[in-house]
Amino acid sequence: MERLEGCDSVILAGGRARRMGGADKPGLEAGGATLLERVAAAAPGRVVVVGPPRERPRAEYVREDPPGAGPVPALRAGAARVAEPWTAVLAGDLPFLRPEDVSALRAAARGRHGAVMVDADGREQWLLGVWRTERLRAALEAYPGASLRGLFSSPGDVRAFDFARVPLGEGAELAAFDCDTPEELDRARELLRRRSP
Repeated sequence: MERLEGCDSVILAGGRARRMGGADKPGLEAGGATLLERVAAAAPGRVVVVGPPRERPRAEYVREDPPGAGPVPALRAGAARVAEPWTAVLAGDLPFLRPEDVSALRAAARGRHGAVMVDADGREQWLLGVWRTERLRAALEAYPGASLRGLFSSPGDVRAFDFARVPLGEGAELAAFDCDTPEELDRARELLRRRSP
């Protein structure tokens, strides 16, 4: 199998978590580790976390200016620190993400600008993708909007990305499961509890 080019990771972990009552969502525990630690364990290369500094996981921590400005400014801040040709863009609340899920995205992105996971309903998960670093930075520099969907999928736009849509494969059914609400966090904890020996 052809060796994949180098890939660093940007994890967005500084949102307001309104549906979680304003809690420090990436710092919440599930299955003996924080959500952020679980994502970092699956992330390739050097890990850049956009959010408040933490003792764990070990990573480079940066902040968008101003903090809390949204996912596009956060991604700009993180992408500026990437050294490898590819960038994995990940949410900080994906408790079931595995390294092989990111590897599947990297393989699907060959010959294109990137690849994004799509959930069971066919919706792109913009915070679960892999992108060519130079192309991502150029698009971020030119993009005036605030939406990640707008950044990656503006039809007919010169910034438009050519990307693969990767469905959740066997064993990856929960890769895109995120914890936006207390109920989703409880569900993740229960599923992880059942999986533990």
